Amino acid sequence: MLATTTDGGPVQLIGRLDARGAGTARDALHAALATGDGELVVDLSGVELLDATGLGVLVDVHRRAGLAGRRLVLRNASPRVARLLAITRLNRVLAVESAGVAVPA
Repeated sequence: MLATTTDGGPVQLIGRLDARGAGTARDALHAALATGDGELVVDLSGVELLDATGLGVLVDVHRRAGLAGRRLVLRNASPRVARLLAITRLNRVLAVESAGVAVPA
């Protein structure tokens, strides 16, 4: 898992958001949450695989963002990742943008 960000811009996750990559993603998202304000946008276009551990990371960051007065926004999820968010109904809890259209959480 590779996580990149630029000066308060979106955090882009690349690779597998699973048990192996969860620590890297969690650290990057926590750091981005601590250094900015407003929405924390996470670009999921580079995520190849998302499992239960990865979902847990996203839910944890969503919770932390709320406590910090911020909002987590997931952007550009692949059809596979979007389907998993829908199956688990996390798309009803997390703010997910699809094709530039925000879906309220």
